[in-house]
Amino acid sequence: MAVDQESVSKILSVLAHPLRREILLTLSEKGECSFTDLLNKVKVDTGKLSFHLRALSSFMEQTKAGKYKLSNAGENAVRVIMDVESWAEVADVSKKASYLPLASFEMRTLAYLVDLALILLITVVIMFPQFVYILTTNLLSAELSAVLFITLGLLWVYSTLLEGFNGQSLGKRLLGLKVVRTDGKKISYDHAAIRNFGKAFLLPVDIIVGLQLKNAEFIRYFDKFAGTTVIDLRHQLD
Repeated sequence: MAVDQESVSKILSVLAHPLRREILLTLSEKGECSFTDLLNKVKVDTGKLSFHLRALSSFMEQTKAGKYKLSNAGENAVRVIMDVESWAEVADVSKKASYLPLASFEMRTLAYLVDLALILLITVVIMFPQFVYILTTNLLSAELSAVLFITLGLLWVYSTLLEGFNGQSLGKRLLGLKVVRTDGKKISYDHAAIRNFGKAFLLPVDIIVGLQLKNAEFIRYFDKFAGTTVIDLRHQLD
């Protein structure tokens, strides 16, 4: 059956206005809203809101109490809006990622070694008796396993806390590097914890799988999993 393109154009025209999309998304979230509820949400004058509600009449219906709720067409429209927003976000991420001044593998490695050396020093201070025992006995003992486990655990916690706070461990700060999210949003402790889990506990696998991606943004797989990458602040864009 042929689709009436004029009707399609009218629907897209109605949904093109951001305030109307906000109204529909609000009704989808709240279920039902009064005129006053919508007025407080979108923060426009009553005349403008009334105008947009009339434009959305095909997508809404009113309850016996006079509140607005989505019709079946409105529910379908909300799904379309969410799909389009998702597509827009993906496109925006790709655009932003292509302009990031990415840090080189060598610089990232050097920053990692600085951080690892710092954590090793802290571990030596904390577990000095165990280090003395290992050096004097020259054996691969349980103490060595404990030292290794504590070092990697400290590296994970240290990197997560500092990168989750402002995107920079001490090693990255010294070398002018910073961890960022590829969608342009502020990095959180959750993202930092995910990306650094691979670095602390699964580094060889993390790098090998990451290199298979053949994407300069994601040298490590856990960066891709977390949606993060590392930029070089010394090479800002013009």
